[in-house]
Amino acid sequence: MTSNPFAEVIGDPIEHSLSPTIHSFWLDALGMAASYGRRQVTRAELPAYLSERQADEGWRGSNVTMPLKLDAVALADEATDRAVAAGAANVLMQRKGRLIAANTDVGAIAVLLSRLYESKARMGSVTLLGNGGAARAALVALKLVGISAVRILARDLGEAVKLAVEFGLEVQPAPFTAPIESDGLINATPLGMPGQDCLNCDLHRMPASGWVFDMVTDRDETPLIKIARDQGLKTVDGIDMLVEQAATSFKLFFDAEAPRDRDAQLWQQLKR
Repeated sequence: MTSNPFAEVIGDPIEHSLSPTIHSFWLDALGMAASYGRRQVTRAELPAYLSERQADEGWRGSNVTMPLKLDAVALADEATDRAVAAGAANVLMQRKGRLIAANTDVGAIAVLLSRLYESKARMGSVTLLGNGGAARAALVALKLVGISAVRILARDLGEAVKLAVEFGLEVQPAPFTAPIESDGLINATPLGMPGQDCLNCDLHRMPASGWVFDMVTDRDETPLIKIARDQGLKTVDGIDMLVEQAATSFKLFFDAEAPRDRDAQLWQQLKR
């Protein structure tokens, strides 16, 4: 077992993740003797992976991505308030021998929504694509910033209805192909990422001061972001969210503040 401090991102697939680039950049900038990597872990492999990592004194924690976010909460000994509220976690870490599930996605989404508000974007209503772990984090964040007029569009309408009831949404869910007529749109599905079907939404019914938040992480603009920019809508992309949640994760893993004054250099690495 290694004694050097390390953290990593886990999921399936995982080779596309930019989290190692972000955390490694910050570790290098701070001159810290620690590392951050990636490892492919399936849902079936997650319990054994956690047993292995908890026995390693160098392990500081793992970021969790698809499809493990719901399992992460179920397998943890404890969960933070935001992880409980979302029913999903994107962070697992060990504290005093206990496995803790946390959710830094919620805070990241709330920060980015607040920036949209400060930029004078219309925030009266939101369409949310998806009903998985990312969508649950978005719903918690939307509640934190006071937006309740949210309509879920999902392929599994039955599950979407359950989610709408759980979060007390004002608007009934609709099929995934329903028209988008809200002020804002959040894509909390993997559609549009490399290797997945393209997400080409008709945004012409959205207002000129509307916005699109695509959680898909890609060095290139996703099809959805391109459509939104062409229409003159404000945009937030998956890299914006990834960096925000990573900064909080970095503090949890390495007990140090991420050097956000180096964001310009970091963005050059992430976008090249």
